[in-house]
Amino acid sequence: MLAGLLLLLGCQLLGEWIVLALALPVPGPVMGMVLLLVGLVVHGKVPGWLRVPAEGLLRHLALLFVPAGVGLMVHAELIAAEWLVILVALVLSTVVTILVTALVLKRLTRGLQLDTRRNKS
Repeated sequence: MLAGLLLLLGCQLLGEWIVLALALPVPGPVMGMVLLLVGLVVHGKVPGWLRVPAEGLLRHLALLFVPAGVGLMVHAELIAAEWLVILVALVLSTVVTILVTALVLKRLTRGLQLDTRRNKS
């Protein structure tokens, strides 16, 4: 379990270093998750010593949203003053995300449809 936690924290730390060194506009923990994903893809599976601490963190994931909720309460006046801009940004980003996802899915499944037709003939 300790090895799994150390790997998770190490990936986060390495992600922070990469983001700082390259001045990337991405949060360090996100870069750390990408590094972890690459490592797991290369390894081919999730080892048990990593699965246990990861599932433990996921079980208590709701607690990690407490700081975000507190931040909303602390900045309630600012949010109230800028609610329209925030709402427009949320709606537009959601629509763009759905459209991009649909286009990518359509592009990726086009090859599958061609393979299916070839296998039937």
